[in-house]
Amino acid sequence: MGPLRTEAVVLRSIRYGEADRIVHLYTPGRGRLSAIAKGVRRARSRFGGRLEPFMHIRVVAHEGRSELLTVTAVDTISAFANLREYAGTLDAAARACDAVARLFETTEAHPEVFRLLVNELALLAADPSQARAGNGLSFRLKLLLAAGIVPQLAACTVCGSTEHLTGFSPAEGGVVCGACEAAAFPLSQDAYLFLVGALGSPLAAAPDGSEAALRQVERAIGETAEYHGHVRLRPLLVA
Repeated sequence: MGPLRTEAVVLRSIRYGEADRIVHLYTPGRGRLSAIAKGVRRARSRFGGRLEPFMHIRVVAHEGRSELLTVTAVDTISAFANLREYAGTLDAAARACDAVARLFETTEAHPEVFRLLVNELALLAADPSQARAGNGLSFRLKLLLAAGIVPQLAACTVCGSTEHLTGFSPAEGGVVCGACEAAAFPLSQDAYLFLVGALGSPLAAAPDGSEAALRQVERAIGETAEYHGHVRLRPLLVA
């Protein structure tokens, strides 16, 4: 089998042994991959700092008998260096990569997820003010869309009504009306408008809202991911 040549984003980098690292990569055509970079922590490593988290790279890796690839060459496409200048952007980038790693942990190809992640990292690097809850929640909502588990927002998921959509039911897969909200939690108008606006807007124009509304949005996204994707996302908003 020939070497794998692909673009990738480094999701995570873990020390291994005396000089190696295990890197988790997200690729457009092979989904999430794990690889070992031998000798990367030595001072004269040919990889330099190109396998640090959040790097957008072009990588060549050897595929052996195990699921763990061996990195043989790396070129930097974008380092997103400005991410590391602010604690807020660094944290936002880490949570974005973590959400991708949890929701898309297989080798199934999702090129749209790869593009979304690169776009999010580039946006955070270019504009530190984007390291806000509204942006992070919009990013997660778009991940749910790519995963095929985005909440239904146009009508009550129980009866089909398009009016009085005042609750959210993860089990039913979206919003519910006042007559059907027995097993739902309350969803304010501001939270509902955020969900609709976030799905219809690019990341750079992600909406914002009050803390109360954003907490409801985060609950809707988190419980949807847990109920339908069997994934627990790290919280964005501190209690």
